[in-house]
Amino acid sequence: MGKETIEALVDGGAAKPTPPLGPTLAMAKLNVGKVIQMINEKTKEFAGMKVPVKIIYDTDTKEVIEIKVGTPPVSSLVKKELGVEKAKISEEDQKKGVTSIGNLTMQQVVKIAKMKMDDLYAKDLKSAVKQVLGTIVSMHGITVEGKEPKEVLKEVKEGKWDELLKE
Repeated sequence: MGKETIEALVDGGAAKPTPPLGPTLAMAKLNVGKVIQMINEKTKEFAGMKVPVKIIYDTDTKEVIEIKVGTPPVSSLVKKELGVEKAKISEEDQKKGVTSIGNLTMQQVVKIAKMKMDDLYAKDLKSAVKQVLGTIVSMHGITVEGKEPKEVLKEVKEGKWDELLKE
């Protein structure tokens, strides 16, 4: 059994059989419609974002063995949750005293952590949430539950959010 991998960057949940993906799949003699459907099913939670995928297939049977989905960086997922394009407070807003570009709920932080679980070297959801919060700390101007992310990170370490972090 020979294995080949096709790598592509697709629109989450909205991959189409257009170039370059469609022709590449066709050249590999794969069922283009079926593969696109599988990709869209696996990437639907990343709607509106570019997502890297790897299509691993058997060169003899032309069957897809696995579709591996990469995830956008944590910072992109945070910006998507907040509905902002840039995680930066404009100079105008700074002059007005604006100190936050957005507030995430812990549910949103957990959602991001779950999306990134495979990429983060986290042994459990709590560890993944701590890593996501660490990224949010470095992004500046984003609060979590109306507080500084460092404060929420401390609360997570102390066990305050354990009920929410059960897997």
